[in-house]
Amino acid sequence: MTPTYDQTVREFRDYLQQIGYGKSSVSMLPDCVKAFLESQGHIPIDEMRSADIVRFYRWLRQRPHKRKEGALSEQYINHHLYALRIFFGWLETTGRIGENPISTMKFKSPVPNRREPFTQGEIKALFQACQAIEETALLHLFYSCGLRRAEAVKLNTRDIHFRQQVLYVREGKGAKRRAVPMTARVSRELENYYLEARGAAKKAKDTEAFMLNGTGTRMSGDSYNRRLKEIAARTEIKREISLHYLRHSIATHLLESGLPVEQVRDFLGHSHLEATQIYAKVHQNQIRKL
Repeated sequence: MTPTYDQTVREFRDYLQQIGYGKSSVSMLPDCVKAFLESQGHIPIDEMRSADIVRFYRWLRQRPHKRKEGALSEQYINHHLYALRIFFGWLETTGRIGENPISTMKFKSPVPNRREPFTQGEIKALFQACQAIEETALLHLFYSCGLRRAEAVKLNTRDIHFRQQVLYVREGKGAKRRAVPMTARVSRELENYYLEARGAAKKAKDTEAFMLNGTGTRMSGDSYNRRLKEIAARTEIKREISLHYLRHSIATHLLESGLPVEQVRDFLGHSHLEATQIYAKVHQNQIRKL
């Protein structure tokens, strides 16, 4: 990227930070803009036109995903377009360009990623397909305790109180802490893993992490996901599966069982009821009643 482009991206990042964008947006939006600018060669920014954005948009739709098979998601492409709208709007407001090339452009709205929760029958099938104590423990962390991927990766042995039947998330999303209640069965089976599998591991190298991989070190998010797919492969479940689907499913099942949405929100560690509504498909009327 040219020095001029690089300087502009840094100033754009500073602008986002100054007006109060969140940490993830301050990181993501400039990176999206940087990808666009790098695709333009050495064209001065004030000479960029709508046709340049159209070419970039078409390139994104053809570009393969770098970390997995297939093309980029509609949501990922939309992030780039959103970043360009903010970027060129900022340039126009500050007088750096005389014409905003994206201001009148319209693009196809991204199709929402509809995640259908697993049925309770499918969850039962996953548990029945487990062939090792650590596999059962994995399902309990993501389904029974509703942990996020990063939360499970950071989980330490001191965070689980088996007798009190409580799991502590020390640093959840947004640096939030929460206590997750466990049933007697969940507590017992997590303790079984701790005593029988983890405790008996002769090559355990990480003394703090709760879940360990084959090398005795902390289980990574990719390792969790791979083990889950191995479990699912032994079932009749043919649709897409991920760690987050388990969290989404427990939220839905708790609401279906009649647990108040406020308690589900606290269980998941959401800051707002609207977030719980998105994950668990709570009807808008349920939110209004609160």
